[in-house]
Amino acid sequence: MHNLITLFIEQIKETTWLQWLAVILGVAEVLLARYNNIWLYPTGILATVLSIFLLMEVQLYAESALNVYYVVMSVYGWVYWIKKRDQPPVKITYSTRNEWIISLAISLIGWAVLYVLLKSFTPSNVPVWDAFVSSTAWAGMWLLARRKMENWIFLNISNLFAVPLLFYKKLPMFGVLTIILFIVAIFGYFEWKKQVEGTKLKAGNL
Repeated sequence: MHNLITLFIEQIKETTWLQWLAVILGVAEVLLARYNNIWLYPTGILATVLSIFLLMEVQLYAESALNVYYVVMSVYGWVYWIKKRDQPPVKITYSTRNEWIISLAISLIGWAVLYVLLKSFTPSNVPVWDAFVSSTAWAGMWLLARRKMENWIFLNISNLFAVPLLFYKKLPMFGVLTIILFIVAIFGYFEWKKQVEGTKLKAGNL
């Protein structure tokens, strides 16, 4: 326990202001997502761009490439979410059968593809675990972009497996951050659920 606390303190001391900014923006993105606020996308894009720069700086090229996906999905989600002049804003809904199939395909196929890439082109010693964390996050981001309730489920599956992975990699600060994001995502799920049920109630009273 003493060694873990010491490592945690050292990690904080070694964190640059740019890393802190990326972490703060990342937390802000999840909080904005919880309250169904469109500003989650520009906030997330900035956080991810900073993360790409920081990961490239320490030569984590595979992780940098994965973050490019998050930028693309955030831009897609931002455009998809924006209220058009002749259309109402996109409402929060539950995933259809086809969207479930697509989400599972992203998770499972993405897991396999990422595993092969990590195993073949990187010195990763946890390719299976690392690939699974990323592929489930991919599915969650896709669902978030479409304002689907299940995005929180996939994102928290990713968070759940990411926590022990981060501690194993001796990154306790980011492990604690992921635990916080896990808790926020739970509240986000119930916040969105309340909005969905409220919309159904209003529709039933019309």
